[in-house]
Amino acid sequence: MIDGKIDLSKFEQEAKPIDIKYYLIKYSRYWPLYATFIFIALVIVFLFHRYAVEEYEVRGSVLIKQKNSPETRILDRSNIFSGTSNLENDILLFTSKNLAEETLKKLHFEVSYYASTNIKEVELYDKSPIRVEVDRNFPYLESGTIHFTMVSDGEFTLTREDKGIFDFMNAKANGPFDEEILNKTYHFGEWIESSRSRFKINKVKNIQSGDKLYFIIHNPADILDKYSKSVVVRPVNNLGTVLQISMVSPVVEKGRDYVNALMDSFIEYDLKEKNRMSENTLRFIDEQMFILSDSLKVVEQQMLNFKVENKLLDVNSEFGGVLGNIQSMEDLIQQIEFQLSYYKSLQTYLEKKSKDYSDIIAPSIVGIEDGFLNNMIGNLVEASLERRKLLAVVNENHPNVAELDEQISKLRENIFENIDNLVANTERRKAEAQKKMKELNQDFARLPKTESDYTNIFRQYRLRDNLYNYLLEKRAEAGIAKASNVPDNSVLDYARRGALIFPKKTQNYGLAVGLGFFIPLAFLLAYHYFNNRIMDQIQLRNSIRIPLLGTIGHSTKETNMLVAEHPKSMVSESFRSLRSALFYIASEKKCKKILVTSSVSGEGKTFVSLNLSAAMALSGKKTCLIGLDLRKPKIADYVGLGNNKGLSSYLVDRASKEEIVLKTKYDNLYLVPSGPIPPNPAELLLKDKMKEFLDYLEQEFEVVIMDTPPIGLVSETMDLLRFSDVNLYIVRQDYTHKKYLLMINDLYANDQVRDFYAVFNGIRAGGDVYDFGGYNYGYGYNYSYMRKNKYTGNYYEMDEEKAKPKQWLKGFVDRFRV
Repeated sequence: MIDGKIDLSKFEQEAKPIDIKYYLIKYSRYWPLYATFIFIALVIVFLFHRYAVEEYEVRGSVLIKQKNSPETRILDRSNIFSGTSNLENDILLFTSKNLAEETLKKLHFEVSYYASTNIKEVELYDKSPIRVEVDRNFPYLESGTIHFTMVSDGEFTLTREDKGIFDFMNAKANGPFDEEILNKTYHFGEWIESSRSRFKINKVKNIQSGDKLYFIIHNPADILDKYSKSVVVRPVNNLGTVLQISMVSPVVEKGRDYVNALMDSFIEYDLKEKNRMSENTLRFIDEQMFILSDSLKVVEQQMLNFKVENKLLDVNSEFGGVLGNIQSMEDLIQQIEFQLSYYKSLQTYLEKKSKDYSDIIAPSIVGIEDGFLNNMIGNLVEASLERRKLLAVVNENHPNVAELDEQISKLRENIFENIDNLVANTERRKAEAQKKMKELNQDFARLPKTESDYTNIFRQYRLRDNLYNYLLEKRAEAGIAKASNVPDNSVLDYARRGALIFPKKTQNYGLAVGLGFFIPLAFLLAYHYFNNRIMDQIQLRNSIRIPLLGTIGHSTKETNMLVAEHPKSMVSESFRSLRSALFYIASEKKCKKILVTSSVSGEGKTFVSLNLSAAMALSGKKTCLIGLDLRKPKIADYVGLGNNKGLSSYLVDRASKEEIVLKTKYDNLYLVPSGPIPPNPAELLLKDKMKEFLDYLEQEFEVVIMDTPPIGLVSETMDLLRFSDVNLYIVRQDYTHKKYLLMINDLYANDQVRDFYAVFNGIRAGGDVYDFGGYNYGYGYNYSYMRKNKYTGNYYEMDEEKAKPKQWLKGFVDRFRV
């Protein structure tokens, strides 16, 4: 307390910080705006879902079995602790065009069928009532769209329809047209030919007259590129060898069929590569048997002719067992020569080939039992097949190909070394057998001529017959080996269902609600941040240093004498609260002189002066209102009095004090008009007569209210502050700029003004407004909650009934005012 007065600035400094409740109330009143944006966002998302083509992800899985080869790991030390299976190569094979081509051969994907609709693209796939059979040996329509219309039972037309409003979103707007086949009537099963295409349409389901659909004949190269790139292959986990194959498709059944067919093609490819060795063996044996069968028939005929000519009926009893030893030795020599021939052909094959050894014939297949050579040949073939599989998707510069090349080179060197030893040993065995055969031939030469001739023919027959039987046996073994081949890999799970991945409806609706709320909230936050006008009392308290004394509501009445003519209105009650605060502040003054000013014109200082004067007069105080705004005199017109004589007349000695003090039609209320506009208003107010006049009013009245010009625009208001006891600074909601308050803050901070209090004018009560405003002096904080006719107990119901109805747009806008 200073000189018996309360320092209100202390209360401002001790004010509690603003809690979150203020911001909740401030922005919750915009709920219709949030609801509107959320509704619009939900409608947009609904329409997006309505017209968007749904996409589903279908998945299958394949088990890749490890192919461990101990011999390979012994020869290649880098593979000692790992198998030769390479998941990366299998992944690349799944995405190769070769495998995609084999897969598409099993499916009818070269033609797509769609329902005739303008809403969105709906592919029929296996639900199509027709099936198009395309002749690929004929020029065809590339990615063209043809509209099918059922005319009658067994007849249809092919047309081209104009693009619809939504056709830019689907396939109907794409591709050229074969004009030669359009606008004609055809029958089911009839070949439809033109210079660009040849196909026929078959009916697979019932279709009614007038039904429409359209189909697209795809370019094989385009569809091959599309599906080879649409598959995603990845390991299920890092420790296992299970690959997950997935693709995205607008039709679950179509994607499921492709994924399943792709996995089957992968298994078939693996089995086909394993059967290559057996097929090569069978082909080699068939070629040898074809050559041998002719020579065997010739020898059989020679032997039969010899028996007839020489009347030999029982050869064995006549010649005994002379041929036994010779035949056994010939069989041995033949077997040795066969082995030697195989070794040399294998040696020649390895010399000619440099990388690919997948066509090599294993020794065990031709009857050569050499376990070590068999293992090395098997490892070489396996590595070569792996290289071929890898080259289907990468080039020869790939690191994995280089690694396989190095492994193949090591195996090739070891096989060469082993074959050299086998050739040398076999040739030594052959020389020994030929030496023994020569001795047996010498013994055979001593036999009779007839026996000798027959023996020669029989020897040739037995030789060919044994070799033919041997080849038959090996052919059967190779066929059994081929039939017993099983793929190393297997399908773990076939694709069955599809998971919707686009559009994600739940996520989109949640996003719509979030954006519908946060977009207007962000706009409001930005608007309030960049808005420099005072919008509520919290902003006012943060922007001004002088104490806030009271708040005045916004008036919708057409009169400025609101308190006098509408004493029961809410705004009138706020002036009564302001009157009580002023009585308490200037309670020691016999005549209370109150000065009213503002920053700029239009903030309502004259409105406050008039109604504050009326409130004082209604309380029984003899009140005089002085119009000190000599530049723009308007106050007399508001009260209904003339402005011919006034304060300016008195100051220039053209009227007496009694003549300018006019009684109004309201009890206890008097008015001193501004008078005619003088040329020098600032100098007139500095005359001593002004002080004399105010001393006169102090003797005659209990309350003197001075309506002055804006303190921020003219200089005379600063000169009038010396005559006042209390100074009211008017701030208007949504009108006064924050920068306007800089001058009053500087004056207050530098102690150039005293007894200044702010009044917040024009507060609208259309929405929920917390009044954390000023102080009703003597009663502490003035917390008031204004909501039209809801929490006022209908105390002002009579007053509201008289108010004119607002326009709906203005009422809606007022709803969002702070």
